[in-house]
Amino acid sequence: MNIKKNDTVIVLSGKDKGKKGKVLVAMPSENKVVVEGVNVATCHTKPRKQGEEGGIVRREIPIRADKVQLVCPKCGKATRVAHNVIELTISGKKTNKSVRACKKCNAVNI
Repeated sequence: MNIKKNDTVIVLSGKDKGKKGKVLVAMPSENKVVVEGVNVATCHTKPRKQGEEGGIVRREIPIRADKVQLVCPKCGKATRVAHNVIELTISGKKTNKSVRACKKCNAVNI
């Protein structure tokens, strides 16, 4: 799964198609993400303790990760993710690191 927490994504299908939002929770084991302001459900809560109020609470429900696409912060377009390998030199030692990059503008670390 190429989507991480705090990424900006756009919804590709469903009732919230076209909406942009920030990823609040990423669940790679279930291949789902929770996006701010997308797939909102109303839940009726009951007061459990004395003095606690019940009522109707609106919360975001997870949606499948393949129904959202990452938005590049540099070019602002919805894009697929490329994984580029860059070579770093840290204290005289060379290491390779895989980074996420935009397919459209080649911006690194999206």
